[in-house]
Amino acid sequence: MSNMVQAIRMALHVGEERHGVTDIFGEDVGPPLGGAFTATQGLKTAWNSPLDERGIVGTSIGLGLAGCRNVAEIQFCDYGFNSIDLLKLAGMHHWMSNGEWNCPITIMTPVGSGIRGSIYHSHSFDATTTHIPGFKIALPSTPRDAYGLLLSCIVDPNPCFFLVPKSLMRVRSLPGEEIPGEPGDDRVLAKMIDAPLGDRTSWKPQWPETPDHLVPFGEARTVRSGRDLTVVSYGRTLPLCVKAAEALVEEGIDAEVIDLRSLHPYDWSRISESVRRTGRVLYVNEDSEITNFGEHLIRRTVEELFYELAAPPRLLAGAHVPGIGLADSLEMVSVPQLPSITDAIRSLARSEP
Repeated sequence: MSNMVQAIRMALHVGEERHGVTDIFGEDVGPPLGGAFTATQGLKTAWNSPLDERGIVGTSIGLGLAGCRNVAEIQFCDYGFNSIDLLKLAGMHHWMSNGEWNCPITIMTPVGSGIRGSIYHSHSFDATTTHIPGFKIALPSTPRDAYGLLLSCIVDPNPCFFLVPKSLMRVRSLPGEEIPGEPGDDRVLAKMIDAPLGDRTSWKPQWPETPDHLVPFGEARTVRSGRDLTVVSYGRTLPLCVKAAEALVEEGIDAEVIDLRSLHPYDWSRISESVRRTGRVLYVNEDSEITNFGEHLIRRTVEELFYELAAPPRLLAGAHVPGIGLADSLEMVSVPQLPSITDAIRSLARSEP
């Protein structure tokens, strides 16, 4: 069974072989490293760019407008902020040309905390991407969803963000959630597609036959059904929400957990159906709590579901601090962790109408 990095690598291979991907590029994306997280090892069209995020995004746009479907990686999302004007331009092409121009690009970048990356390698990017119209935005929490969402990005005729939680890069598929066609033994898969240490000049991957398994944008997944409240999350915090919900069963609290999977478009129908049933909702993510995407969801919840609510909707998000510290204790208090998520679910479930 694959981990998320391997799932991304397999999806990129399928993109090369069956969906016309002509270029996969970014800092250290090509040989010999194959990406900072090894997500691009063994790919035919992978090449190394200069250390210039604006150059990477600009090249991606140029290739896309020339009809070359491409995946451009910003090595860490923290360095994507200096290319916002170009990203905005990419999102505008289809609209400003009245549908005449397509720009089939995927901007892939690792996001969030969890690797002790300190101030330059721990930012979130999800709220920022939702402020750039014209992009579809995928943010997986499992290897299978990473595979399917990346393929959806690749085949889309217009710009997409593929945001990868750093802390989940090595998380493996759970039984029953494998990518179709992949070996059931993770050691077998590693021998097939993981580059060996040392000299790699003669190494070639042996790709498994995986299908075009696409996860549609705007289709959330109910990870756990429940009756007492709804918890909506994505990315790094999603598995923590599931763990918290399972632990609280012993206290008589039955929480429903929804994985958004994509932030634009997003599955409002699934959220609203769940909230109408439970009467309570908690939105959880690790981006800064001010101008957070969860605040948008709360606004819509209040406007459309006010009379269905048994308690005010709540947001649990990252602290509004300039950066995340290197010390473990500083990172732990800067973004939601299992204890704070558990406390938030418990508090909302027991709140009075």
